[in-house]
Amino acid sequence: MKNNEGKLLVDKSRVVPVAIIFVVLCGLSFYMGVIFGSEKDNFVSNISQRSLDSPKESSSSSSSSSSISSLQIKYISFPECSIDYQDFTPCTDPRRWKKYGSYRLNLLERHCPPIFERIECLVPPPDGYKPPIRWPKSRDECWYRNVPYDWINKQKSNQHWLKKEGEKFLFPGGGTMFPNGVGKYVDLMEDLIPEMKDGTIRTAIDTGCGVASWGGDLLDRGILTMSLAPRDNHQAQVQFALERGIPAILGVLSTHRLPFPSNSFDMAHCSRCLIPWTEFGGVYLLEIHRILRPGGYWVLSGPPINYERRWRGWNTTIKEQKSDYEKLQDLLTSLCFKLYNKKGDIAVWQKSPDSDCYNKLTRDTYPPKCDDSLEPDSAWYTPLRTCFVIPDPKFKKLGLASTSKWPERLHVTPERISKVYHGSDSTFKQDDSKWKKHVEHYKKLMSELGTDKIRNVMDMNTVYGGFAAALINDPVWVMNVVSSYATNSLPVVYDRGLIGTLHDWCEAFSTYPRTYDLLHLAGLFTAESHRCEMKYMLLEMDRILRPGGYAIIRESSYFLDAITSISKGMRWECRKEDTEQSGDMEKILICKKKLWYSSNKDSR
Repeated sequence: MKNNEGKLLVDKSRVVPVAIIFVVLCGLSFYMGVIFGSEKDNFVSNISQRSLDSPKESSSSSSSSSSISSLQIKYISFPECSIDYQDFTPCTDPRRWKKYGSYRLNLLERHCPPIFERIECLVPPPDGYKPPIRWPKSRDECWYRNVPYDWINKQKSNQHWLKKEGEKFLFPGGGTMFPNGVGKYVDLMEDLIPEMKDGTIRTAIDTGCGVASWGGDLLDRGILTMSLAPRDNHQAQVQFALERGIPAILGVLSTHRLPFPSNSFDMAHCSRCLIPWTEFGGVYLLEIHRILRPGGYWVLSGPPINYERRWRGWNTTIKEQKSDYEKLQDLLTSLCFKLYNKKGDIAVWQKSPDSDCYNKLTRDTYPPKCDDSLEPDSAWYTPLRTCFVIPDPKFKKLGLASTSKWPERLHVTPERISKVYHGSDSTFKQDDSKWKKHVEHYKKLMSELGTDKIRNVMDMNTVYGGFAAALINDPVWVMNVVSSYATNSLPVVYDRGLIGTLHDWCEAFSTYPRTYDLLHLAGLFTAESHRCEMKYMLLEMDRILRPGGYAIIRESSYFLDAITSISKGMRWECRKEDTEQSGDMEKILICKKKLWYSSNKDSR
């Protein structure tokens, strides 16, 4: 407002209320900031009946020799889940499928329950569960009661995937495209791809793996395969694979990228997996192109290969199959694949080993090249797009022909370590040396490590795969897990000839219950406790760990008492050990999961 002389007048009746409101809001903001700031610094856990000691109180209550405070959580006993949860896979739970559409099989992808729907009980084994048969005998047989599902046995009996005899399932090595046995099938494949014999090809992925007989056969040939299949009407394909001691993970080509970095696998395989490769803009084959190393091989058997002889058994016409094959060949050509070899029911294409083909592509090419907005190695809930990833030309040794042959490549510093924060040849060598010493110490603390009592191993928080590399001469395979919230070092893991996956430990892992003999984690709670609730992380470990299996937890002393308390409530037996340095900052907790049977028949 202005007076008669044109000067501004202040309405004092409004100033005082506004000033009061401003002061009140500032005070409220400060108060809320104090509350939430202090909560952020506390351990994020909602476990009932807990008590958090202050560092001073924790120090006085702990051993007099320890100067490290610890997180204290009162004991809580977890109830048993109902027996109908014996094959519970939280993020691929058939009970939730009706919430999601069937378009592109979206319902088979990961759909994790919200926190208020999570169960807080212990998943029971099936009635009559026995300790698994030990490797290598397990590759050919498993206890029926451990995986009591007959669908494959009944529906695929003429294809010899498996057969039930007495108390066991036997795995004769058959498959839809290899009724005479997987051995002869792979022999033919080796004739078509000589690089399978000399250590050039080390890592492979099998999409639609069945019971993983292909991956199992390749283990004796020095090739490590990630067998991939969804949870669907086939009932427990991946569970059968892991029960046999063969690497496998739940997954499906649908609307999101697979949880692997680009240029990872030396070979990809599909044996009548019925994936519609040329539909939806060829998006599924674009994903295979992304994860396949330059110069790598894509192997396809089944429709539409050998359509001239096979079309009658595929409920189609020769004209339709001829069209499908031509569409597939055109799509592969547009992605710079070349037909490498072909015989009978098997065809092999090779991804371009260099940039020459990609440089010749025009702007009008379809599918187009991906733009720079899509990071090639982003693979955790990253949507599939109808564009294809061009390998970074600055990495001269990324191609299969330039990669060291197995087993030399295990200890050669990968070129892509430069993409990792502080990654270098020096840090790689130090990591290798460190984990060699750690594993030597573990074996002194745990006599079972290195024997046939342990086969399926997971390193829950790896960096370069050093733990797996230190176990390379033992009768184990290791699933190397890199946190989706950490620096993505998974390309380094694959470049050295190991396998693994991205994962967020605030969610359930993509596997069935009772599928790992040993879980190893170093610093996982230190890294993730600000995001993930400790209770649920440990319950997930209990779900995927076999009865009689072990967990080696290398962690800050601050967390060990809380972990021990929760583990006791899960019926684990744990003991605390010193590290190699015998210091107070870090300790080792070695736990064993007890075998127990369900007494709870009610739904939970």
